[in-house]
Order: sequence, then structure tokens, then C-alpha cells
Amino acid sequence: MAEQANVIHETELPELRVSTVISGLQTPWSMAELPSGEFLVTERAGQLKLVRGDKAESITGVPEVYFAGQGGLLDIKLHPNYQNNGWLYLSYAFGKRSKNALKLMRAKLRDNRLVEQQQLLTVTPFKDTPVHYAGRITFLPDNSLLLTSGDGFDYRESAQKKDSLLGKIIRINDDGTTPEDNPFVAEKNTISIIYSLGHRNPQGLVYDSKRNVVFSNEHGPAGGDEINIIEAGKNYGWPVITYGRDYSGAQITPFREYPGMEQPLVNWTPSIAPSSMTVYYGEMFPEFQGDLLNTTLKTRELRWVDLDGTKPVKQVSLLKNLNQRFRHIEVAQDGSLLLLTDSGQLLRVDKP
Repeated sequence: MAEQANVIHETELPELRVSTVISGLQTPWSMAELPSGEFLVTERAGQLKLVRGDKAESITGVPEVYFAGQGGLLDIKLHPNYQNNGWLYLSYAFGKRSKNALKLMRAKLRDNRLVEQQQLLTVTPFKDTPVHYAGRITFLPDNSLLLTSGDGFDYRESAQKKDSLLGKIIRINDDGTTPEDNPFVAEKNTISIIYSLGHRNPQGLVYDSKRNVVFSNEHGPAGGDEINIIEAGKNYGWPVITYGRDYSGAQITPFREYPGMEQPLVNWTPSIAPSSMTVYYGEMFPEFQGDLLNTTLKTRELRWVDLDGTKPVKQVSLLKNLNQRFRHIEVAQDGSLLLLTDSGQLLRVDKP
């Protein structure tokens, strides 16, 4: 059975100081801190902004995106060796209502322009829904990367099909080629870049360098939001097993467990709508050390999942007093927390 810990409210914690780095961003989705301490922020409508101090400058050369529903310009990640090779990676929705898909590309930043652009991946098959793209990126120690792909909402059965990239976590090398040790490379009628399957809409993805594990969170339907530990070749069950129900209240499946399918590490029912996640290793907040911090949309909080090893021992609700839909979280170089809100703010959380 999945862990469902009691939630403790933030009155038990030391005070957190929240300050606004910049406001006025338009539907921000993700961000990356540059070695210089400046920030690159994606806006779903297709803009990439460089935040210097309290000013935002536009980056040119961004590929055209399909901005509709949940689609648009999504995640941004710097290559682990960014200071030497300059590669940054972007995921985005591409196409039109009748035919769209998630894409992944990389480029270099020069004089506020994206140059040396390379298209690395298009998630197939194309779909005609503007939702459930996923799009989160994380790098593994060998510099291969994982990319989450949503099920497209109307295509949830595809999450179990190995000839489709919908509802998967995908693994490629940093140049877009296929790693030879991917779990399904030798399997017939299977796309060789599939790393794990049975996902609905994974919005958080982080490699934990201390534990050497990958954590992901994902949206369930009405209930059944999850945190999972992602392992190569594993099946995470959607839509065969879920703790949620359809939005109409109808039952999706009679199963919460099924042979050969993984149970979530954490089950959030009712839903909290997790939107991103990080594992905290920093000096500013020793109480968060090694724990998972999840931004949420529906419950408008930062959900702290306290871990003992990889076992959740308690959950704490933070920052509900701000009444913000939190879209993304990063740990800054100084150990403070950086949060993007749907209202267009980049916030910093540090000690008073």
C-alpha cells in the first residue's frame, strides 16, 4: 500500500522569510540559475527571460511553441557540464490543435540569443489534445537525461503501450542518441528510448545524487497524485491501477494493485496537484536536508515530505498563507529556495 502520512502545518517550524525577486512574468513554468547568479525563466506563451536583479530581458531565437491548454514553453535545464559546454535544454509543445506533440531541443546562449540549436526528440504519436504534456527534465550521473511524457489525457491506454512514447519517462544521451543500456533496447516492437512506463502526467522529476535514485511526482485524476522512485524498466501502473477516480466520479479501474506494477511511495488522495519537486541539499535549511519539496497548484502550498532513507515519515504544509499556485521550485546556489508562481512572481525563501 502507498504511504499517506498525516500533514503537519507550518506552525511547528521556524519562520520562513519570503521576498519577491521579480513580478510581472507571464505564465512562468520553469527556471534555471546560471553560474553568474542570474536566472533563465520560461514563460508558457513562448518567451525565455533572463532575470538580472529585478529586470527581465527577452532571449531571442526561441522555437515556436504551441501555446494552448497546458502546452507551451515548458522546462529548462542546464547541462551538468554547462560551464564548459554551454548547452541548455528546453522542452515545449509544438504543432496545432489537431496535431501536436512534446519536443526537446538544446541550444547555447550567446548575447541574449539561442544559437547552435539542435532538435533532439519529438514525442510520438502526435495527439489532438492540448493537455498532459509533462515535459520535466533531469540529468543522470552519466550525463544522459530523463524526460517525462504525459499520456495526452484522451490517450491514457497508450501509457501501457511500448510502441508509444505517451505516458512514459524517456531516457536519451545528452546529444539525443539512444543509450545502449536502456531497459528495452533489445525488445521487439518497443521504442528503445523508453525508460519507464505507466505514467499519467509527471510534473516533478529529480535525480538525488546522495541516494542515487530518481524521484518523480505526477498528477492523478481526482485523487491518486503520487510520488514514485523511478527505476529502469518498471511499470508504474496508469491506468490499470490508481487511487483516484475519473473527474466525473466514475471508477477508472477496479485495481489499486496489480502484479508487475509499482506502488507509489506517496499517495495523495484527495489531490494536491503537484507541479514540480526538488530534493534539498543545502546549508540554509538543515531541517530540509535530504527531503523532498513539492510545489502544488490545487492546495497552494509547498509540501515538504520528510524522508528517513527513502521512507516518508511526515509531511508538512508550508507557505499556504501566500495563497499562490506554486509552479516550480529550485534550490539556489546559496541554499535558499526559489519559487515561481502562476501569478507571475519569482520568490526567494530564506531565513529571517
